[in-house]
Amino acid sequence: MVMTTAVADFFQFFRSYVSNPWQVSAIAPSGRSLTRLMTQEILPGAGPVIELGPGTGIFTRALLRRGVPERDLLLVEYGSDFVRLLQERFPRARVLWMDARQLAQYEPFMAPASAVVSGLPLLSMSPRKVIAILTGAFRHMKEGGSLYQFTYGPRCPVPRPILDRLGLKASLVGRTALNIPPASVYRIRRRPLLRVVGNVEGQAQEVPGISG
Repeated sequence: MVMTTAVADFFQFFRSYVSNPWQVSAIAPSGRSLTRLMTQEILPGAGPVIELGPGTGIFTRALLRRGVPERDLLLVEYGSDFVRLLQERFPRARVLWMDARQLAQYEPFMAPASAVVSGLPLLSMSPRKVIAILTGAFRHMKEGGSLYQFTYGPRCPVPRPILDRLGLKASLVGRTALNIPPASVYRIRRRPLLRVVGNVEGQAQEVPGISG
Protein backbone atom coordinates (compact mmCIF):
# COMPACT_ATOMS: atom_id res chain seq x y z
CA MET A 1 0.00 0.00 0.00
CA VAL A 2 2.86 2.37 0.89
CA MET A 3 4.62 1.63 -2.36
CA THR A 4 1.39 2.10 -4.32
CA THR A 5 0.81 5.48 -2.69
CA ALA A 6 4.41 6.55 -3.32
CA VAL A 7 4.19 5.59 -6.99
CA ALA A 8 0.83 7.36 -7.36
CA ASP A 9 2.27 10.47 -5.73
CA PHE A 10 5.24 10.42 -8.10
CA PHE A 11 3.03 10.32 -11.16
CA GLN A 12 0.75 12.99 -9.72
CA PHE A 13 3.73 15.26 -9.19
CA PHE A 14 5.17 14.47 -12.60
CA ARG A 15 1.89 15.23 -14.38
CA SER A 16 1.55 18.50 -12.49
CA TYR A 17 5.16 19.43 -13.25
CA VAL A 18 4.73 18.76 -16.97
CA SER A 19 1.51 20.78 -17.15
CA ASN A 20 2.87 23.71 -15.10
CA PRO A 21 6.60 23.53 -14.26
CA TRP A 22 6.62 27.08 -12.82
CA GLN A 23 4.00 26.20 -10.23
CA VAL A 24 5.36 22.83 -9.08
CA SER A 25 8.80 22.92 -7.48
CA ALA A 26 9.93 19.40 -8.41
CA ILE A 27 9.08 16.47 -10.66
CA ALA A 28 8.77 14.17 -7.61
CA PRO A 29 7.78 14.45 -3.94
CA SER A 30 10.49 15.30 -1.42
CA GLY A 31 12.44 12.48 0.21
CA ARG A 32 12.47 11.48 3.87
CA SER A 33 15.73 13.24 4.68
CA LEU A 34 14.33 16.55 3.45
CA THR A 35 11.02 16.11 5.26
CA ARG A 36 12.88 15.49 8.52
CA LEU A 37 15.03 18.56 7.96
CA MET A 38 11.98 20.71 7.22
CA THR A 39 10.04 19.66 10.30
CA GLN A 40 12.65 18.84 12.96
CA GLU A 41 12.33 22.18 14.78
CA ILE A 42 8.53 22.21 14.91
CA LEU A 43 7.25 21.31 18.36
CA PRO A 44 3.86 19.67 18.92
CA GLY A 45 1.56 21.76 21.06
CA ALA A 46 3.26 25.04 20.14
CA GLY A 47 0.31 26.11 18.02
CA PRO A 48 -1.19 25.73 14.54
CA VAL A 49 1.04 25.18 11.53
CA ILE A 50 0.41 26.59 8.05
CA GLU A 51 1.72 24.67 5.07
CA LEU A 52 2.09 26.45 1.74
CA GLY A 53 2.04 24.28 -1.37
CA PRO A 54 1.66 20.91 0.39
CA GLY A 55 1.18 19.00 -2.89
CA THR A 56 0.52 15.36 -2.04
CA GLY A 57 1.15 15.91 1.68
CA ILE A 58 4.71 14.68 2.19
CA PHE A 59 5.56 17.41 4.72
CA THR A 60 2.03 17.15 6.13
CA ARG A 61 2.63 13.53 7.10
CA ALA A 62 5.96 14.47 8.66
CA LEU A 63 4.22 17.13 10.76
CA LEU A 64 1.72 14.54 11.96
CA ARG A 65 4.59 12.21 12.88
CA ARG A 66 6.08 15.08 14.87
CA GLY A 67 2.90 15.12 16.92
CA VAL A 68 1.16 18.15 15.40
CA PRO A 69 -2.60 17.46 15.58
CA GLU A 70 -4.27 17.23 12.18
CA ARG A 71 -6.89 19.77 13.29
CA ASP A 72 -4.06 22.30 13.83
CA LEU A 73 -2.98 22.17 10.17
CA LEU A 74 -3.94 24.77 7.58
CA LEU A 75 -3.00 23.57 4.08
CA VAL A 76 -2.89 26.23 1.36
CA GLU A 77 -2.77 24.69 -2.10
CA TYR A 78 -3.35 26.19 -5.56
CA GLY A 79 -3.43 22.98 -7.62
CA SER A 80 -7.00 21.67 -7.83
CA ASP A 81 -5.92 18.01 -8.17
CA PHE A 82 -3.73 18.30 -5.08
CA VAL A 83 -6.57 19.98 -3.15
CA ARG A 84 -8.88 17.00 -3.66
CA LEU A 85 -6.12 14.60 -2.66
CA LEU A 86 -5.33 16.56 0.51
CA GLN A 87 -8.99 16.70 1.52
CA GLU A 88 -9.21 12.92 1.22
CA ARG A 89 -5.98 12.22 3.08
CA PHE A 90 -6.29 14.80 5.86
CA PRO A 91 -10.03 15.25 6.51
CA ARG A 92 -9.52 16.99 9.89
CA ALA A 93 -7.10 19.57 8.49
CA ARG A 94 -8.34 22.78 6.92
CA VAL A 95 -7.54 22.78 3.20
CA LEU A 96 -7.78 26.07 1.29
CA TRP A 97 -7.79 26.20 -2.50
CA MET A 98 -6.05 29.50 -3.09
CA ASP A 99 -2.89 31.23 -4.25
CA ALA A 100 -0.52 31.70 -1.31
CA ARG A 101 0.10 35.33 -2.28
CA GLN A 102 -3.50 36.10 -1.27
CA LEU A 103 -2.86 35.22 2.38
CA ALA A 104 -2.37 38.82 3.47
CA GLN A 105 -5.81 39.77 2.12
CA TYR A 106 -7.66 37.44 4.49
CA GLU A 107 -8.57 37.80 8.11
CA PRO A 108 -6.77 35.32 10.40
CA PHE A 109 -7.98 31.79 9.72
CA MET A 110 -7.39 30.58 13.29
CA ALA A 111 -5.07 31.24 16.20
CA PRO A 112 -1.69 32.66 15.10
CA ALA A 113 0.50 29.93 13.65
CA SER A 114 3.65 28.79 15.43
CA ALA A 115 5.32 27.97 12.10
CA VAL A 116 4.90 28.00 8.35
CA VAL A 117 6.25 25.21 6.16
CA SER A 118 6.70 26.18 2.52
CA GLY A 119 7.11 23.89 -0.44
CA LEU A 120 6.63 26.74 -2.90
CA PRO A 121 9.13 27.28 -5.76
CA LEU A 122 10.13 30.80 -4.71
CA LEU A 123 13.09 30.93 -7.11
CA SER A 124 10.71 30.82 -10.08
CA MET A 125 8.51 33.64 -8.72
CA SER A 126 8.70 37.39 -9.21
CA PRO A 127 9.95 39.54 -6.30
CA ARG A 128 6.44 41.02 -5.95
CA LYS A 129 4.90 37.58 -5.49
CA VAL A 130 7.56 36.48 -3.01
CA ILE A 131 6.95 39.64 -0.98
CA ALA A 132 3.20 39.01 -0.99
CA ILE A 133 3.64 35.41 0.16
CA LEU A 134 6.02 36.29 2.99
CA THR A 135 3.88 39.22 4.10
CA GLY A 136 0.82 37.00 4.31
CA ALA A 137 2.66 34.19 6.06
CA PHE A 138 4.05 36.43 8.80
CA ARG A 139 0.73 38.21 9.20
CA HIS A 140 -0.78 34.91 10.33
CA MET A 141 2.21 33.85 12.47
CA LYS A 142 2.75 34.53 16.16
CA GLU A 143 5.71 36.50 17.47
CA GLY A 144 8.79 34.29 17.45
CA GLY A 145 7.40 32.00 14.76
CA SER A 146 9.49 30.71 11.86
CA LEU A 147 8.94 29.99 8.20
CA TYR A 148 10.80 26.96 6.83
CA GLN A 149 11.66 27.00 3.14
CA PHE A 150 13.63 24.46 1.14
CA THR A 151 15.57 25.11 -2.04
CA TYR A 152 17.65 23.23 -4.58
CA GLY A 153 19.82 26.29 -5.08
CA PRO A 154 23.14 27.16 -3.40
CA ARG A 155 21.72 29.97 -1.19
CA CYS A 156 18.54 31.20 0.45
CA PRO A 157 15.79 31.51 -2.20
CA VAL A 158 14.65 34.82 -0.71
CA PRO A 159 17.09 37.56 -1.82
CA ARG A 160 18.67 39.77 0.84
CA PRO A 161 16.94 42.97 -0.40
CA ILE A 162 13.53 41.34 0.14
CA LEU A 163 14.51 40.11 3.61
CA ASP A 164 15.73 43.60 4.51
CA ARG A 165 12.58 45.24 3.19
CA LEU A 166 10.35 42.98 5.28
CA GLY A 167 12.51 43.04 8.41
CA LEU A 168 13.36 39.35 8.17
CA LYS A 169 16.49 37.25 8.54
CA ALA A 170 17.34 33.82 7.12
CA SER A 171 19.47 31.09 8.69
CA LEU A 172 20.55 27.77 7.23
CA VAL A 173 18.96 24.83 9.06
CA GLY A 174 20.88 22.21 7.13
CA ARG A 175 21.54 20.46 3.84
CA THR A 176 20.79 16.97 2.64
CA ALA A 177 22.54 15.20 -0.20
CA LEU A 178 20.18 12.23 0.13
CA ASN A 179 17.27 14.06 -1.42
CA ILE A 180 16.89 14.00 -5.22
CA PRO A 181 18.00 16.59 -6.10
CA PRO A 182 20.07 17.64 -3.05
CA ALA A 183 18.37 20.37 -1.07
CA SER A 184 18.88 22.94 1.68
CA VAL A 185 16.43 24.20 4.30
CA TYR A 186 16.33 27.77 5.59
CA ARG A 187 14.62 29.23 8.66
CA ILE A 188 13.19 32.72 8.11
CA ARG A 189 12.23 34.83 11.13
CA ARG A 190 11.48 38.41 12.05
CA ARG A 191 14.56 40.39 12.98
CA PRO A 192 14.94 41.46 16.63
CA LEU A 193 13.35 44.82 17.29
CA LEU A 194 15.52 47.72 18.40
CA ARG A 195 14.59 49.81 21.39
CA VAL A 196 16.00 53.24 22.15
CA VAL A 197 17.59 53.96 25.53
CA GLY A 198 19.68 56.78 26.88
CA ASN A 199 23.42 56.39 27.28
CA VAL A 200 25.60 57.90 29.99
CA GLU A 201 26.01 61.10 27.99
CA GLY A 202 22.24 61.54 27.65
CA GLN A 203 22.19 60.70 23.96
CA ALA A 204 19.88 58.16 22.35
CA GLN A 205 21.32 54.75 21.63
CA GLU A 206 19.85 51.70 19.85
CA VAL A 207 20.23 48.28 21.43
CA PRO A 208 18.76 44.91 20.45
CA GLY A 209 15.27 44.37 21.75
CA ILE A 210 13.16 41.26 22.10
CA SER A 211 12.97 39.09 19.00
CA GLY A 212 9.61 39.07 17.28
